Amino acid sequence: MGKPTGFLDYERKNAKAEAPLERIKHFNEFHTPLSREEQEKQGARCMACGVPFCQAGQMLGGMMSGCPLQNMVPEWNDMLYMGNWEEAYYRLSKTSNFPEFTGRVCPGLCEAACTCNLNGDPVGSKGNELAIIENAYKKGYAHARPPKVRTGKKVAVIGSGPSGLATADQLNHRGHSVTVYERRDRVGGLLMYGIPNMKLEKHIVERKIKIMKEEGVTFITNCNVGVDVKPEQLLKEYDRVVLCCGAANPRDIKAPGRDAKGIYFAVDFLTATTKSLLDSNFADKKFIPAEGKNVLVIGGGDTGNDCVGTSIRLGCKSVTQLEMMPKLPDTRAENNPWPIWPRVCKTDYGQQEAIAKFGHDPRIYQTTVQEFIKDKNGNVKQAKIVKLESKKDEKTGRMMMVPVEGSEFVLDVELVLIAAGFLGSQDYVTKAFGVNVDGRTNVATEPGKHATNVPNVFTAGDMHIGQSLVVRAIREGRDVAKEVDESLMGYTNL
Repeated sequence: MGKPTGFLDYERKNAKAEAPLERIKHFNEFHTPLSREEQEKQGARCMACGVPFCQAGQMLGGMMSGCPLQNMVPEWNDMLYMGNWEEAYYRLSKTSNFPEFTGRVCPGLCEAACTCNLNGDPVGSKGNELAIIENAYKKGYAHARPPKVRTGKKVAVIGSGPSGLATADQLNHRGHSVTVYERRDRVGGLLMYGIPNMKLEKHIVERKIKIMKEEGVTFITNCNVGVDVKPEQLLKEYDRVVLCCGAANPRDIKAPGRDAKGIYFAVDFLTATTKSLLDSNFADKKFIPAEGKNVLVIGGGDTGNDCVGTSIRLGCKSVTQLEMMPKLPDTRAENNPWPIWPRVCKTDYGQQEAIAKFGHDPRIYQTTVQEFIKDKNGNVKQAKIVKLESKKDEKTGRMMMVPVEGSEFVLDVELVLIAAGFLGSQDYVTKAFGVNVDGRTNVATEPGKHATNVPNVFTAGDMHIGQSLVVRAIREGRDVAKEVDESLMGYTNL
């Protein structure tokens, strides 16, 4: 700990965000980093607590508390304060494969569990993490480091999202020859197409992929394993196969009129937007248009928020976001104490932009769609919305959100985006490999393990644990790599 009174001497400062009405004019990241001097002060606020909950990564109250990667947060915060940026990078890279991703898109589990967050503002560890890795790229510390010795073992990783990339990165550094298969035209999975450009510019992803290629990882794109390539071929060619295909089945909305034109899953909308942006800066017109339309987003999570921000950038006339559950409190409830993840209302960038542009919060709580209404050409023109209330189910005893009779109202909508979450892995992959799945269609393994019922086939990420965070997917990738390495070598030093 470099400065015992740091949390008293310095206030928390965040990277400055561009004003909402300005940033909606483009699809670029919109935060200006702090100066080097100010970032070091932010590191000084870390007190190297006797029990650093920031790096615990434990489930508390059914939610993750602290960093799942066990990042040594107090160590690199202290090094940052001392001006030792290079050593801070080396400490960070011991536990984190992609701080350039998590520093941008992670919700900051470390900050939520920070001791300073109990009675004040938490240490800005997420901003410090991003500053450390970006400085490392600028100074040349984050260069390619190919393994000096190869083991002769070959591993195929199916899927290039955060878990697949982490798996490949770890196994490659161990000396195994790794090939990553990606069904889309670009590497990155949800990092490339599921997260909008304004949260994670794609040259950031490509920069890391370039380094991984220089270190010896092979990437094969436009190859849909289970369709273009049969599992038998991979199992014959490779010593081990790791399935990291994500939880790609979107949850649908079952309501009359669902077959109307103009209703899309959020993932399809976001993917088409990003691909068109990258391919032609929208000149190819291959994105789902929102210009001049009343947009309805169904779902109140991060993906729903991304749809709000993207729709505004594409020139929508209005945007409404439906949330089934009641509005969360603005401050912690008594049954949600620190260091459990704070279940409080968050107004994210997309909602901020909607407020600035349209003058009101786009969210309507405790609502769902009762019916989609079509025009004479089969296009969606309206949505009948109904209010919900919480009631106990007499059969199960569980609290359920049920419609309130007589509460219906109608919204004019020409574009509907369903962002209601994901249900699990896609069965064409699991059936092709013959792996068992659980009741949620996640690939089944023994508790705490990643080996499937099929010899030499492993799994990780959302395909294994269900829809979750990028940082948890990276943790999964690191864990499965360790298990695969041990199965290949008889021991592991990962």
